[in-house]
Amino acid sequence: MEEERLARKKEKTSGKPGKCIRTSRPSLSSVTKEDVDDIVARFFYADGFNIKVVNSPYFLEMAKAIAAFGPGYEPPTRDELSDSYLSKEKGRIEKSVALVRESWPHTGCTMLCISRLDSSLGCLHIDIYVCSPRGLAFLKAVDIDANDDNVFPGALTDAIIEVGPTNVVQIISHLGPACKSSESLVLSKFPHIFWSPCASHSICKLMEEIAELEWVKSVVVCAKETEQCIMAYQRSSSGILIQNLEGSSDLLSTKFVPSYGIVQRIFQLKQTLLEIVAGEDWKQWKLCIPEDIASIEAAITSDDFWSRANLFLQLCEPFLSFLATLNTDRSVMGDLYDCRVQALEAVRSQRIDSVSNLLEELIENRWDVLFSPLHAAGYILNPKYFGKGQTKDRTVMRGWKATLESYEGEASSRRVLREQLSSYWRLEGSLGEEDAVDCRDKMDPVAWWENFGFETPHLQTLAVKVLSQVSSVGMCEEIWQDNDFPCRRTANRLEVERVEDLVFVRNNLRLHSQRNGISRSPSFQRNQILSSPSGIKTWDGTRLDQIKTIFSIHDTS
Repeated sequence: MEEERLARKKEKTSGKPGKCIRTSRPSLSSVTKEDVDDIVARFFYADGFNIKVVNSPYFLEMAKAIAAFGPGYEPPTRDELSDSYLSKEKGRIEKSVALVRESWPHTGCTMLCISRLDSSLGCLHIDIYVCSPRGLAFLKAVDIDANDDNVFPGALTDAIIEVGPTNVVQIISHLGPACKSSESLVLSKFPHIFWSPCASHSICKLMEEIAELEWVKSVVVCAKETEQCIMAYQRSSSGILIQNLEGSSDLLSTKFVPSYGIVQRIFQLKQTLLEIVAGEDWKQWKLCIPEDIASIEAAITSDDFWSRANLFLQLCEPFLSFLATLNTDRSVMGDLYDCRVQALEAVRSQRIDSVSNLLEELIENRWDVLFSPLHAAGYILNPKYFGKGQTKDRTVMRGWKATLESYEGEASSRRVLREQLSSYWRLEGSLGEEDAVDCRDKMDPVAWWENFGFETPHLQTLAVKVLSQVSSVGMCEEIWQDNDFPCRRTANRLEVERVEDLVFVRNNLRLHSQRNGISRSPSFQRNQILSSPSGIKTWDGTRLDQIKTIFSIHDTS
């Protein structure tokens, strides 16, 4: 017993200062912090828990609660943890989620599906979340055979029915090719629901495809060669430039858009590079190497390379800026299409018709594949972009048409929406009032429609639902990446229902800590590049497969 250990320790250290341990039950005043820290550390070492659990806000909350209770606290038993307390915590979470559910009929919601192939178990693990302006909730996890195309559509159908088919506006998937067939099966049952790609991944893919355009590709290749050459030069000189070169690009572009990242790094060092190639050290160094670096030196000293690099960065900037807002639970559905507009304007402003035409052709050909019609509808319905020439943009109007055809099955209902959209564009009734016009770019777009769209109720309903949706699975991915709980293997030892309850509780508790920004130190906050100030934050929690030991008493049979 721990009390006996403390008593023996007191006998050995009798008369020594700083130790006040009695043979009776210790109180908060009779045990030093060092003693407590030793006991906490021993617990982690003996039971094999991931030490990252100390970063959990719930660990700190638990420690404070035990200290406040004082001597005599007895922790729950295994039976209680796996049954009554798990049920109690699940009930608390369900009450919290119920408040989120209340908003779904008004704003609609997005179902987020993220998969990971567990090669050790031979199964595909899929997490399903539901997101709306009122909050993000974990719904369920599904383990399926990677070669079975029928299980996931059935599970997703059940999830849609649980949420309410009329409440679901779209499904955003990051499933990979294994579940590609699920889309047609699910949409055949729910044709009004949009199956949207993750906008974060689509933007990165589009930017990398832009980087493959001939005039951009030569810039990227030259930037890579320049970086390699300069780093080789730096190894024979001082180490200052290497630090600048490696640290001059933000994490976002380096991780997700490497072509942009390499060009950005070189462009930021333009003046430094010009000074280097003009110096005597450089001239002496290039005489001592076998490689011919004349083309690299020519690129550094030419205006053509820098102007083309600057143009590439300019056309990517709107997408990069927008990408930084996607990994939050804030709706940006009405803003994505504007990135396309800004990128094309950046190129047109340079008056290089050949470049502009190639870029427009690429984006035109790839937009419908990489993005959802809802992004075009959001651009039309966002009052901030009122009068931006949407009626003359073929991609926008094509997306609007596709949105109406999915959202409303009846031609008469679609006609009403088109008529009310015309009323919006003509500033008829409440939509043209002075306050409505003045507040277009000053109010949240959903709030704007709630306040001024009452005379066009069908369009108001559609606008609120479209503009309330998220566009990315990014806010779920950190939880997904940390979730190494092997449900199938554990299900052999636990009742399936209790496994599902544990997964439900664990993921929703983590979402709660994210949404409320709970963290023990700045190192556990999201990198500011990857989220806006209003974005969600994360902490690193323990893995569920390391918690499963608390249930083992039930599985002796």
